[in-house]
Amino acid sequence: MNKFNKKLLVLLCVFFSSSAFSFSQNKLDRISVNGSNFVIEDGKTIIFRGLNTSDPDKLEIQGHWDKSYFKEIKKWGANIVRFPVHPTAWVKRGKENYLKLLDEGIKWATELDLYVIIDWHSIGNLQTEMYQDDMYDTTLKLTYDFWRTIAVKYGKNTTVAFYELFNEPTTYHNTLGTATWEAWKKINEEIITIVRANGGEGIPLVAGFNWAYDLTPVIENPIDAEGIAYVSHPYPEKREKPWENQWTADWGFVKEKYPLILTEIGFCGPEDIGAHHPVISDESYGDAITNYADEKEISYVIWVFDPQWAPRLFEDWDYTPSRHGKYFKKKLQSYKYN
Repeated sequence: MNKFNKKLLVLLCVFFSSSAFSFSQNKLDRISVNGSNFVIEDGKTIIFRGLNTSDPDKLEIQGHWDKSYFKEIKKWGANIVRFPVHPTAWVKRGKENYLKLLDEGIKWATELDLYVIIDWHSIGNLQTEMYQDDMYDTTLKLTYDFWRTIAVKYGKNTTVAFYELFNEPTTYHNTLGTATWEAWKKINEEIITIVRANGGEGIPLVAGFNWAYDLTPVIENPIDAEGIAYVSHPYPEKREKPWENQWTADWGFVKEKYPLILTEIGFCGPEDIGAHHPVISDESYGDAITNYADEKEISYVIWVFDPQWAPRLFEDWDYTPSRHGKYFKKKLQSYKYN
């Protein structure tokens, strides 16, 4: 090789490795809203069937925030994964360090053709800033800043399809103060404005009261924003059997006009580790909720891909399915698009 060619080779290596030239790692289609459906770029409807991780901070501390974890999620049959970010973990780890975790997770998800929901995982009353547990503590300012940060950082990233603005709004029977739908609506519209103004192109997800179960206020007073979707967490004990007609009245009606995604579903027996209300049930709930979602083409994400949090999908880090996990693993793997 002559000197000219050597020099040219060195220059090309520098050029291709520099930050001035980089190939996009976003190989997934942008997801958007069309009527009551989620669609990919060619207009084809996509229905999501996925799994919740536990908090990336928890997984990293325990040594399990790695690509093998995501490979297992894909192996179970998911096409989407939800990252629950606890506000206290975000603050304790620090913004820049937590973003490194999200960078890793989004990279692994992209490589495995998994879409991502980023979820601000608080439970309580954002209006009064009172919460069900200290781990959910946040403020309006912190919440607004989190979503500004996410919009700036991942707004163009097509893998990050959804921004779940607040996990489970509840007044906890007014023990956390009161809240009106009108006030909650305005807070969500403010967050959506901030997200959009800072370049966020993903789909904002808005939850209703009663721990993200009840969407009945949407009938008369929907969120005043385009390109959004609604969330429900219809755990089994929210209503008594038979569930289906009550589900339609409480949240299922939304799918007639807007996209809907159930970002938490699942069950466990009363004897199972971590059993608690409102998740105690059996396979009859699994049949009911998955058949209901399949019939109405409603997306869902199952809680939770972790051996400690409940209802847990596996029992150990060999990924041995729990009772709940056996049911949903088989169900996810039955879908043809997986």
